[in-house]
Order: sequence, then C-alpha cells, then structure tokens
Amino acid sequence: MLRLLNIEFHKLRYNRASRVLSIIYFGLLTSIALIAAIKFDIGPIKFHLAEQGIFNFPYIWHFNTYVAATLKFFLLLVIVSMMANEYSYKTLKQNLIDGLSKKEFILSKFYTVVAFAAISTVFVFFVSLILGLIYSDFNEFTIIFSDLEYLFAFFIKLVGFFSFGLFLGILIKRSAFAVAGMIVWLIIESLFKGYLIWTFKDLRGGATAEANKIMQFFPLEAMSNLIKEPVTRLGAVKSVAKQIGENFVKDYSVNILDIVIVSAWTFIFIYLSYSLLKKRDL
Repeated sequence: MLRLLNIEFHKLRYNRASRVLSIIYFGLLTSIALIAAIKFDIGPIKFHLAEQGIFNFPYIWHFNTYVAATLKFFLLLVIVSMMANEYSYKTLKQNLIDGLSKKEFILSKFYTVVAFAAISTVFVFFVSLILGLIYSDFNEFTIIFSDLEYLFAFFIKLVGFFSFGLFLGILIKRSAFAVAGMIVWLIIESLFKGYLIWTFKDLRGGATAEANKIMQFFPLEAMSNLIKEPVTRLGAVKSVAKQIGENFVKDYSVNILDIVIVSAWTFIFIYLSYSLLKKRDL
C-alpha cells in the first residue's frame, strides 16, 4: 500500500494544479475559524456569531463537518485531474509497462482517495477542537469527545464522493467533463426527487417523506444524508422558531443505513473503475 501511495503522491507533487487546489482546499478548511469573526453592531443590534453557540461542544462537530463537506469539490478537481493526467501524459500506459497491474493501479488511486479523506478528517478534527476550546461554553472531557460520529460520517462521505469522481475520471478521461458529469448527475437526482414529490403529493404520510425513502438509495442523496443540516438544531434558531409558532422535529444523528449505502456505492464505483480499466484497450 505504501509503495502505491508513494507513486501517486510523487505524481501529485509535480502537478502544479493539484498542489494549488490542495492548498486552496485546506486553506478554506482553516477559514472556518473566520466564522468566529462575524459580528454585526448596528445601534442597539449586536450580533456575534460565535456567541450563538455554533462552536459549543459537541455541536461544533456537526456544524464544522457539514460546512467542511461543502468544500469537497476542490479536492474532487484534484481527483479527476489526477485521472485525466494519466491519459494525457500516458503515465497510465507507462505504469503498466513498468509492471504495475491494472488492479494495483486502481488500488493506488483508491488509497489516494482514502488518504485525502483521512487527512481532511484529521484536519477538521484539530480545527474544530481548537475553536471549541476557545469558544465553547462546555469544556468537560465527556462533552468534548461526544458526537464524534460526525467525523466518521465526514470521512465516509469524502471517500464515497471522491470514489464517484474517480470513476467519472476513468469513464470520461477529461477532468472538466468528469466534473460536468457529476453536476449532471446531481441535477438528475434533484429532478427525479422533484418528480417523486409531485407523484406522492396526495399521500397522507407526506410527499417529501415518501420521496426520501426512495432517494436515500441514490449515491449523492445518500452522501448528503450522512450529515444533515445543523442550522435548525442550534438553540438560538429553535428559540426564534418557537416564537413564530414553528417547531423543528428532526433526527440529526448519523444513520447506520446511510453509512452502509454510501459504503456500498463506494465499492460499486471502485469495482466499476477496475472493470472499465480492465476491459479498455490502452
């Protein structure tokens, strides 16, 4: 595994675009800390976002992983360009000539995907831990290290998403078209979800709930379900909602079924990538 990872990181080290995108990505992850600087001071209205509890333990694990997950497209560009470069510079063919099997080649890419996801998860962990220790109202050990399942869900989400990108990179061979393919698939899922909601509009159980039962098995929807939006979980938001007669009833926990579904899709994407490469005449 280390040999295969070394091969991939050697390629990335000499790819300027990949280096720049990686730096931007981790720079943006660090910039989550800038949220603490958001303040509004207009006459009697004084608002400091950090004081609203977004950096309180254990809520911070949910909030930061959700925000960080929205930045994953930057690393997606690294993954798909990594595959596109293999075809453009013919390094794929050279690796196979040098004795690397197609299975080892796919494994090297998958190990890189896992490595990026793991590094991102560790990075978010330390950024969140530091912000929490500075701003959280709750610093007991048991509270600090509760809800860490959001970090695990974040890791699974990135591995699944990047595996999808890897498959598209192998399928399409061009990074721009591979990213476009991801966007097209997102649109297809969104349109199909809208169609299901319209179809189930007369059901008593609720059209959205019925549509979600089907959509949870789609790859991007399943990845989205791993970490649900955290805003309505915030105490300040709930207080405002109650004042206007709204009451949020929602399960914000990490669902085992979602983890299983995303893990299954990850296996499918990697297997399809290998099958495609195995059949393709290079």
